[in-house]
Amino acid sequence: MDLVTQAPQIPWVSFAPILIVLGAAVVGVLVEAFVPHKARRGTQVLLSIIAVVVSFVAIVARWAEIAQMPEAHGEYIEDTLTLATQALLLVVAFLALLVIADRSELGDGAFAAQPSDRPGSSDEDLSIAKGYQRTEIFPLVLFSLGGMMVFPAANTLIALFIALEVLSLPLYILVATARRRRQLSQEAALKYFLLGAFASAFVLMGGALLYGFSGSVVLSEISVKVPMVPGMDWMLIVGVFMVMVGLLFKVGAAPFHAWTPDVYQGAPTPITGFMAAAVKVAAFATMIRLYLTIGVRLEWDLIWIFAAVAALTIVIGTFVGLVQTDVKRLLAYSSIAHAGFLLIGVLAATSRTAGSVLFYLLGYGIATVGAFAVVALVRQADENANITGEATEISRWAGLGRKSPFVAGAMLIFLLSFAGIPLTSGFIGKFVVFAEGISAGYTGLVILALVASAITAFYYFRLVVLMFFTEPSENTVVVKSEGYTFIAVVVAAVATILLGVFPQPILDALANVVVLLP
Repeated sequence: MDLVTQAPQIPWVSFAPILIVLGAAVVGVLVEAFVPHKARRGTQVLLSIIAVVVSFVAIVARWAEIAQMPEAHGEYIEDTLTLATQALLLVVAFLALLVIADRSELGDGAFAAQPSDRPGSSDEDLSIAKGYQRTEIFPLVLFSLGGMMVFPAANTLIALFIALEVLSLPLYILVATARRRRQLSQEAALKYFLLGAFASAFVLMGGALLYGFSGSVVLSEISVKVPMVPGMDWMLIVGVFMVMVGLLFKVGAAPFHAWTPDVYQGAPTPITGFMAAAVKVAAFATMIRLYLTIGVRLEWDLIWIFAAVAALTIVIGTFVGLVQTDVKRLLAYSSIAHAGFLLIGVLAATSRTAGSVLFYLLGYGIATVGAFAVVALVRQADENANITGEATEISRWAGLGRKSPFVAGAMLIFLLSFAGIPLTSGFIGKFVVFAEGISAGYTGLVILALVASAITAFYYFRLVVLMFFTEPSENTVVVKSEGYTFIAVVVAAVATILLGVFPQPILDALANVVVLLP
């Protein structure tokens, strides 16, 4: 008897946005190998920007069809949650790539000449003298971005774990590539790697328990079997919790936040901005899918645990941030507080209200990339007026509004958005998420979040007072650059205001976000 094997039907159109990004990353690796050194950087920048833009266009082209009929392609779910998350990631990546690509008037970028050189060694001195500037940063960013785009679309525990590793491994390398304070950068990378390995172990162990409970690694099949396997509830509950711990680590939620301030401070500032914004978008979208697919069926078993995590995250991000004296660490604890606010949106989410969390993530992500872009421009100067590293000490930002009204004004917009002041995207984001929280019955958490928002405004406005109402610091300068960072800051500032003044078009588009449930 002849056996006829049928070739699998692969929906290439559905995978196109991801394939474009990952394909560009592979081409970027080949560029590193074959393109002459002088042309390498321009080629990588152009390739990365084109890949992000074309991928975004592919998502827009798919939106109308998927909004009418979401599909599940084996291990990959293509619904409006997937497409909206991928679009947000590409917007954030576009702005981040502009900052990553930029160089100051001194001809230096944020990255080490040769990241493999030992800090302070003669090899490093030689690399700097010869003007080396590594460009493998760009394919690494694209690989991480590709993993982030797969993450919220994963329909199996295997795809979820692979996407987690693909997005994480390039970030571990990127964190270690800072041009200055190299040892701090490498220490941050080691901490991130070790704690990230623990997070991955939690995901693996949780996945093993879920497989033991259901006999399947497919999320939709696990969900269907939740009420059908009596006496095994403990395995299901612990499994879901352990997988969620891995995601909570990625968003910097307490008590899994310890890596956040050190990594944000030690990483190259453009990478900090990309990581702080994009990882949160991917991880929270994945958290929504996992929670609505499986976790919501265990609501009464897990609700108090996740509510406690949200409350603890808000409290730690708020009060520890009050005593920070470094701008990057301050923004790190700000991100922890925002993670707590977003967890309220996850707990309150339904299959048709995930758009509120995504709007919050969009506004937060744009403002975050913009804020770290500003940090990258503010530098220290020694007694001989030689420009050195970034001036991250808050005291060095004194009088910045007089030295550079544009830079200080842009930072003011981003800080107002973080504080949730009206006419900014941060206000609308908090409003829609907190409104969903109250509707879902989490009034206590929302009240805590409102109080925390008022308190966090204190440390934002402390920086504002320093910039505009204090005598300028003599040893702080704002460097000129090639212009990429300027474009990113302008776009981010304008978008932050537009999303606060005219949010309705984006809210209407995100209102169509529906999570495909079994």
